[in-house]
Amino acid sequence: MDTHPPLAPESGPPAPARTPRVHRAWPVAATAALAILVTGAFATLPGLFTRPVREEFGWSYGSIGVATSVNMLLYGLMAPFAAALMDRFGIRRVVTTALATVAAGALLTSTVLSEPWQLTLYWGLLVGLGTGSTAMTLGATVTQRWFVRRRGLVTGVLASASVLGQMAFLPALSRLVEHHGWRPALVTVALAACAVAPVVLLVLRDHPADTGLKPYGAAAFVPRPSPARGAVGRTFRVLRRACRTPSFWLLSTAFAVCGASTNGILWTHFTPAAHDHGMPATTASTLLALVGVFNVAGTIASGWLTDRYPPRRLLALCFALRAALLLTLPLSLAATPTPPLLAFVALFGLLDLATVPPVLALCRDFYGEDSPVVFGWISTAHQLGAALVALLGGTARDVFGSYDPVWTAVGALCAMAALLSLAIRPATRVPSSPAW
Repeated sequence: MDTHPPLAPESGPPAPARTPRVHRAWPVAATAALAILVTGAFATLPGLFTRPVREEFGWSYGSIGVATSVNMLLYGLMAPFAAALMDRFGIRRVVTTALATVAAGALLTSTVLSEPWQLTLYWGLLVGLGTGSTAMTLGATVTQRWFVRRRGLVTGVLASASVLGQMAFLPALSRLVEHHGWRPALVTVALAACAVAPVVLLVLRDHPADTGLKPYGAAAFVPRPSPARGAVGRTFRVLRRACRTPSFWLLSTAFAVCGASTNGILWTHFTPAAHDHGMPATTASTLLALVGVFNVAGTIASGWLTDRYPPRRLLALCFALRAALLLTLPLSLAATPTPPLLAFVALFGLLDLATVPPVLALCRDFYGEDSPVVFGWISTAHQLGAALVALLGGTARDVFGSYDPVWTAVGALCAMAALLSLAIRPATRVPSSPAW
């Protein structure tokens, strides 16, 4: 649902163009994945610049954690509005604007930073808003519009793109921080975001009808929907309807724990925690990159399984295994990569984003055409959990001198989320809210 009028006249849809050998849905999905990949690299930077920024300016872990928490909070809060804005203004415009915003935020952080509030403004606000607009809801919207078949698989691929970006950039960024300081690392990701923007403008299209094609796997041509005006109002209407269903609250709570156990603790605090045990930052960053390697395989496999098995059971299994891994991590951390630590890296990587395809599948089952917006609100809960643990993790390190209590607490939360996932039951689909 975009601002442009439907391509089809009122008498009926246009005759579809000749079906290309490679359906246009795949280049569109690849371009969306590229945008998600680049903005995903921004998630790795707090773990790399926390210590050097603290040493340069003398700020506490807690004050730096405020900026990281604001970033994660806005990353989540922007998700439902981004989905509605894509319905209003189109996917291409929203993604291009988001890439420009994250580039500006990173460049400002690298050039004019001198006070903690500036880190919160530039990194927390600007980068948080930009990355939130190209996060999970972008994948949900592209999948919803362009695919009928292979939705679970495509969801897994697009979800894994974020961590693939972390994996691709993390080793190089860690070396930049070690040898040249933290500022060149920020400039690097800003330039990468600027480089992707023209690709988005050239390749990404808002709807299959723009190219005269059916969605991939669809039996019939789908005309371009009418424009969805009042994006903000629609976002809250969808939330109000979703809040009346128990499934929304169960999914939101479970996804909040997901955020706490990934972005909140692992991607933000693993490198400082490993450094506390004598491990060099470059080695810890390499281990996180390996998490990303296994993450790609795990998320794609989760998407494939979601097309074939009950999503709630897959979700519960992911949380149960993640709980066991986090509870045993304090015993594995050491100055060098040990076999137990390498096992943790591999297994956690397989589970890191494996929760996304089943959650999105459940949203589609329950909320239909409103599922991208509902998923955006559930993603907000994901980032609320991430922001809270990112802040508390730094504070716990200041107070206890160790991250061990945080690993244990988050592991217990994952065990609770496994039980909540099993409590989700099929329900009658909630009617979609009107676009106007």
